[in-house]
Amino acid sequence: MATVNMDRLLQACVSQGASDIHLVVGRSPVLRIDGHLRSLETKVLESDDTVALMKSITPERNQQELQEEGGTDYGFAYGDEARFRVAVFRQKGNITLCLRLIPTNIMTFEEIGLPKICAALCRRPRGMFLVTGPTGCGKTTTLASMINYINENFDRHIITVEEPIEYYHTHKKSIINQREVGVDVPSFSEALRRVLRMDPDVILVGELRDLETIESAIRAAETGHLVFSTLHTTSAAGTITRIIDVFPVGQQEQIRIQLSTNLIAVLSQALCPLATGSGRMAAYEFMVVTPAISNLIRENKTYRIDSSIQTGRKLGMQLLDEHLWRLYEAGKITLEEMIDKARQPGDLQDKATAKLKAAARVKRVAVKKEMEDIGPILRT
Repeated sequence: MATVNMDRLLQACVSQGASDIHLVVGRSPVLRIDGHLRSLETKVLESDDTVALMKSITPERNQQELQEEGGTDYGFAYGDEARFRVAVFRQKGNITLCLRLIPTNIMTFEEIGLPKICAALCRRPRGMFLVTGPTGCGKTTTLASMINYINENFDRHIITVEEPIEYYHTHKKSIINQREVGVDVPSFSEALRRVLRMDPDVILVGELRDLETIESAIRAAETGHLVFSTLHTTSAAGTITRIIDVFPVGQQEQIRIQLSTNLIAVLSQALCPLATGSGRMAAYEFMVVTPAISNLIRENKTYRIDSSIQTGRKLGMQLLDEHLWRLYEAGKITLEEMIDKARQPGDLQDKATAKLKAAARVKRVAVKKEMEDIGPILRT
């Protein structure tokens, strides 16, 4: 019975275009659609229900981890339609599940709206490309698009280290090997320690979680590999500061030098619901490491990076707030959404207020002119 119920939930998630399923005791199943939570019209889940649903999809190894650690993560395929990344955990003694839908089709750069220079950066033989942003902003989708672009266009050996594997890639022009932490290798740091012996050209690290992983990723970029990874930071300058602050003070000067020569780009993104109420799109902050920005990193002047981004538009660089403003002006996102996602919400609020006042003045002038034009007609 639980398997049937789970199949129906998975099918509902796919058919309704949801991004997540939440299964929690005391509430009916919930889908996240376009960023909003929507309850399904089914029974309220009890403790036995979530246990049965968990057991219907969770491998024995992960059930054991749940018993020992109180939580587990894994991925599984739902036929040919989709993959799901699952987090199972205990709360108040009950089992709760969160399932994230991972579409089987990988989007192109154009469909995602990535800056055109990303294609050129994917050709680089070495360096580090970071995609950052909060949880659920589409970092995995963006990285999958980049890996797929390399896979289709270049003969490279690509190795990914993920927890769990989300998008499955097939061999195309490149060879691609995907290693899952906890299944194929015990940790990110251990995977990176061994990866350089595997003749890789491109390395994807699911997340830069700790000092050892960050250190290994920088070393891999330094030794002639193209490295992609993610961080939960919200700006390009903040990403650099976060990486440096992970290291002891005595090492920070050396890390600044290494970053200044090995970092090639930072793409920070935020996912925004569309003003139409259906669908979402990403807003980007994009920084390409030019010689000027490289100097700012080396000299510990990250506070000046935003200014360099503003002057680098010919390379596709932009600040997040600039992109949010363009999306708002084009009517693609609402004022509230722009303010919620902005790094400097006060500035954008003032800018929007000034625009609305200017539009109101123009309208008043137009109405006054119209009344003046029809005045003589009304008097005749």
